[in-house]
Amino acid sequence: MPSQAGLPAGQRRRTPGLRREEVAQLAGIGLTWYTWLEQGRPIRVSAQVLESLSRVLLLDRQERLHLYHLANQAVPTDMPEYAGSVSPALQHVLDSLRLCPSLVVDQCWNVLAWNKEACALFGDFARMNARMRNVVWAVFTEPLYKKLLVDWEANAKALLGRFRATCGKLVDDPWLVRFVGELKEQSEEFALWWPLHEIQGDAEMLKRLDHPAAGFLDFEVSLFDVADGSGLKLIAHTPLPGTETAEKMHSLLNA
Repeated sequence: MPSQAGLPAGQRRRTPGLRREEVAQLAGIGLTWYTWLEQGRPIRVSAQVLESLSRVLLLDRQERLHLYHLANQAVPTDMPEYAGSVSPALQHVLDSLRLCPSLVVDQCWNVLAWNKEACALFGDFARMNARMRNVVWAVFTEPLYKKLLVDWEANAKALLGRFRATCGKLVDDPWLVRFVGELKEQSEEFALWWPLHEIQGDAEMLKRLDHPAAGFLDFEVSLFDVADGSGLKLIAHTPLPGTETAEKMHSLLNA
């Protein structure tokens, strides 16, 4: 659906789903080239383009295998999933993390799932378009995060290092090239720091927030790889012991 891809609903459509030009735009490829691909013309299709289309169209593993076969491309041995949602079991884990704002993101840091605690801090993800559900895009372009993160610069640089580390395999991906180009235009800081090529791992870190309703909140932030070969990560914000964060989160959720 257009809203899942971050596009406005706009006027009524004759048929559901994305238009041809919208798919091409979101995948970062030319409309003519994508039209020829749909028509089955004898053109060369790279694995990077197929991966970009898979993310835009939210294809599951079997659908992506079929796409590779149609394009006469070898299937990657480490093919991750790019489903638009997570398993019920993983969502249950999120919902069980009481008072701990938690998210599940893919390799490009698109938020695929969340709990109510995360919405209380960062906004209702269900109402956000795909661009705003990308953590990197939101942190570097949304004024809310510059106010929310007490040390915005340190947090933004750490996030950028993790983003570069996780999307390293996608360096030539049309989606990533377009995403980085647009973010450079939207954020002076991103444009300045991206060429530094700094990498950061998933070490635990402390994060302090200044929430407009709850005040200062202190969390231990942990990142866990989802053990299903999907490349997904679970990000958990645990209230820091010895602070009033847990009590404040309880009050915020009951407000």
